[in-house]
Amino acid sequence: MGILYAILAGFFISLQSVFNTRLGEKVGLWETTAIVHATGLLVAMAILTRVGWSGLSHAFEVNRVYLLGGAFGVVIVYSVMNGIGRLGAAQATTIILMTQLLSALAMDTFGLFGLEQIPLTWTKPVGLLVILAGILIFKIV
Repeated sequence: MGILYAILAGFFISLQSVFNTRLGEKVGLWETTAIVHATGLLVAMAILTRVGWSGLSHAFEVNRVYLLGGAFGVVIVYSVMNGIGRLGAAQATTIILMTQLLSALAMDTFGLFGLEQIPLTWTKPVGLLVILAGILIFKIV
């Protein structure tokens, strides 16, 4: 199920990024960012109304910094639209993925934010170098 959800996330992130960029060209990037999050809030509220709100009572039992996810979402949506608008969907997505992998590798390697520490093996930096080479080839060609 984890693989299925990761595939769905990848597909919908790409789709959302292009939709947001097209909308942003007409209404503006900050306006689009607000529309995207308002729409997401409405959908999440509708789902919660159906499945229940039982977990909400535990929201303040976590480290307060973990509540910044929504604020990060604003930066993400705005930045993705800008990146795609300036670089195109494929190149921007490639750079976004490279950055995600670098960040995730650091989080895993050092056990940041309560994650289980996963040792760094030689294959991970080699994989990142292959992706970096792909980005450079993508940009040149």
